[in-house]
Amino acid sequence: MQDVTLIGIDLGKHSFHVHGQDRHGKALLRKKFNRKQLIEFLATFHACTVVMEACAGAHHMARQLASFGHIVKLISPQFVRPFVKTNKNDFVDAEAICEAASRPSMRFVTPKNEAQQTLSALHRVRESLVRDRTKAGNQIHAFLLEFGISLPIGYAAVRHLPSLLAKHELPPRLIRMLERLHAHFRYLDEQIAAIEKDLTSQLSEDDLGQRLMSVPGIGPITASVLASEVGDGKQYRCGRDFAAALGLVPRQYSTGGKINLLGISKRGDKNLRRLLVQCARAYMQRLARQTGPLAYWVSSMLTRRHSNVVACALANKMARIAWAIAAHHTTFEMKEAPAPMPV
Repeated sequence: MQDVTLIGIDLGKHSFHVHGQDRHGKALLRKKFNRKQLIEFLATFHACTVVMEACAGAHHMARQLASFGHIVKLISPQFVRPFVKTNKNDFVDAEAICEAASRPSMRFVTPKNEAQQTLSALHRVRESLVRDRTKAGNQIHAFLLEFGISLPIGYAAVRHLPSLLAKHELPPRLIRMLERLHAHFRYLDEQIAAIEKDLTSQLSEDDLGQRLMSVPGIGPITASVLASEVGDGKQYRCGRDFAAALGLVPRQYSTGGKINLLGISKRGDKNLRRLLVQCARAYMQRLARQTGPLAYWVSSMLTRRHSNVVACALANKMARIAWAIAAHHTTFEMKEAPAPMPV
């Protein structure tokens, strides 16, 4: 056991399968534990490298094992799958994790701290509530339209539903159902407002979040998501790597020495990519009031490319700026735009 230098753990809800090997790759450990047994085993085990897939519970386990003196690494599951040999089972998965971690070019995921995980959980709950609110609002619109009542687009009309129902003669049962939907809509509205207030309060105490909000177009929601994802930025070599991790760079399909670049890859965090594109569109809508090199660059791009292409390019640039702010501990500074070239 003293020769074990690398341990791969296939995480589960109640059972954990462990594969240990020495520096030559020879298997020396192959056991199954429950959660309590695994913690007790690794708490007394000599310090070594422990590798797990970056999935549910992995970040908490990583923090706990790091406190025991182990070097903990997390791997994206998509990079482990190619190393699974023949039939799949939990021990084979643990062995594949060790094999993947042995590759010198393997990329690892930085474990999140408790604050980052809490912030991420708040955002996921908010997204779920927003989807439910949209669904409730759409149902109210649809039921009223079936009875010949067309509401304006948006939430404003739904919020004033009681006064609208008083002006039309509708079946009593339909009115009661719409009132239930309206009460549910109001409840969701209040919960979303409460979560956003909590996010804003947490962001006001976060130095990185405040510096990220200095970037034009980035608001509290996007800044808090960026703060939880980028961290100190050290897990990425440069800003382009961070943009690539979010799927904001072209997908490459090259062969025979011929370079072929397609649309954006859409890999990584879908929610953060969507927020950055929305920030880019918000910036473009207010472009006439913007100044500096960034506004000049966007204006020149709009003369040559479609607005959708420019929005993705600007989102890519915002991701790179966010990484630079986190990695170099700076803020976004507005500068004078360069003078236009003489015609």
